Amino acid sequence: MMRICVCALLLVLLVLGVFESVEGRRTRFKPKPKDKKKKPEEEITPAKDININQMNGKWYLLTVASRCQHLLEKGFKVEGTVITLTPPTAPSSPLKVSTLTKLNYQCWEIQQHYETTKSTGRFLLKGNVPVMNVEIIVIDTDYSSYAVLLYKRMNKITMKLYGRSAQVPEAIVDQFEELAKKHNLGLDVIFQYPDYGFCESADKEHTLVMT
Repeated sequence: MMRICVCALLLVLLVLGVFESVEGRRTRFKPKPKDKKKKPEEEITPAKDININQMNGKWYLLTVASRCQHLLEKGFKVEGTVITLTPPTAPSSPLKVSTLTKLNYQCWEIQQHYETTKSTGRFLLKGNVPVMNVEIIVIDTDYSSYAVLLYKRMNKITMKLYGRSAQVPEAIVDQFEELAKKHNLGLDVIFQYPDYGFCESADKEHTLVMT
């Protein structure tokens, strides 16, 4: 029963944590957001000529931009998080994603499959029902130092900055903030994840296979 409860909590914090995330350290001083009229939605497209094979391997989660209520209001602490990408082996094969993070001081691994689409650099994480599906779009990367992924479910957007190392130059953080701003995610909703305390592995008992 305890394992079931822990697994359910991980699903909320990690699998759907794209939109139900937890509070981390703010990257900088965040002014209160001003009321603005919503702009018409623009089509979000992947970066040009994405080569997903070059994104193979380990990435550290550095910064998240999101307006989810849990991120803004709750007092939970985020943990150092690492993902490992394994590119599709065939056009119809999925992008395999392994996430390592901690919950209650215990390392957990979550294994997921991002389904490929007709658009290179765009993937789909299927939910229990279609309305819970999440689009994942690679909107910027240089493959060797950073990657910016955008997650969209219905009309809610979250952006994540990943690095090949636990720290990236300030210029890359500035670039991420500018990209987030274009999607109405200003400094008031940008959060920095820890650059320490990463898990190296998780035992079988603490591995969730979401495929």
